[in-house]
Amino acid sequence: MDRSFPITRPMTRAAGLDRLSEFLADAGAAYAADRNTDRGPAHAPTTSALSPYLRRRLVTEAEVVAAAEHAFGDGGAEKFVSEVFWRTYFKGHLETHPAAWTDALASAEADHARLLAEPGLRRTYEGAVQGRSGIDGFDDWARELVETGWLHNHARMWFASIWIFTLRLPWALGADFFMRHLLDGDPASNTLSWRWVAGLHTRGKHYVARAENIRRYTEGHFAPTGLDEYPDALDEPMPPREVPLPPADAPPSGEVALLLHLDDLNPESLPLGAATVVRVGGLIAHADGASDRVKSADAEAMADALARAGAHFGCPAGAVETDWAGDRPVVTAWAPIGPSAAALPEGCRRVRRAWDEAAWPRSTRGYSRLRSVIPALLGR
Repeated sequence: MDRSFPITRPMTRAAGLDRLSEFLADAGAAYAADRNTDRGPAHAPTTSALSPYLRRRLVTEAEVVAAAEHAFGDGGAEKFVSEVFWRTYFKGHLETHPAAWTDALASAEADHARLLAEPGLRRTYEGAVQGRSGIDGFDDWARELVETGWLHNHARMWFASIWIFTLRLPWALGADFFMRHLLDGDPASNTLSWRWVAGLHTRGKHYVARAENIRRYTEGHFAPTGLDEYPDALDEPMPPREVPLPPADAPPSGEVALLLHLDDLNPESLPLGAATVVRVGGLIAHADGASDRVKSADAEAMADALARAGAHFGCPAGAVETDWAGDRPVVTAWAPIGPSAAALPEGCRRVRRAWDEAAWPRSTRGYSRLRSVIPALLGR
């Protein structure tokens, strides 16, 4: 197995824990200094590369943070821990601003229709997603994304900024392109990151890709020309409205059927109270247009979780079929806004982890509100 590109590894909990151990033993100590440098897929990653496992909760945020703090101490782990909490923040923010997701889906659908009606827009879009824009770096990242399902986080920011401000392509089409191909494609992180780059998430504050920054953090590998380095931020008539965080359900006592989905494949650690799991089912719901690579990773992750759940609870575990739960109540982990949440059957009892219960109410505005209470949250 190629250690220089851990995303090629199996999408299983064991592989995620192996990657965590390697990161803490090797690159973790240099994370804060090196994390913005993208040396390309042929080199060891400068980030943890844990996001595909965290996205599916094959490993949980709580255990990753605990392992980092044990390895480096509170101070040494601070930057990495903050980045883990960004994922939590995005989920909590989207839970309380669900229109950001539904509006993005509607915009992407309308923009795809525009591609059919506007030949110039279609040519620019096809050149971008096929890596034929002529922009150094951007074209390489487009091909890398399609071929591997992965991009360094800094490259994602550069790509999104060039897509929006230099190529003048609709941001929702870019977010859709990422969701189709990213192995760690997460509705909250992806949607809100694209909105942030565009200047919509924090209104008027956009991210601009600059040639010198790209040269510096790719160590001279890419030197793009022709970028628009002084664009105005995008705007929208009305930002997504904040709604109250929906309450979670208490698990019932007695026999239950446990429903697994792609947003939480760690059944061993779910807060199930006095419930007794006697049947486990797996529900796979993909984003529209998901690539074969993403679908394969999702299937592998679900198979791994079902096998672990069957062994842990000592009961049958398999794909969801008609009447799979019988007359038992169905319990499931809370599915954040996205395909899994939309696919859950009515009547499920949705339980929420303590991590989300503590952090999401502090994720309704900017990230700084959550960041300021991270020490207190971890103290719990």
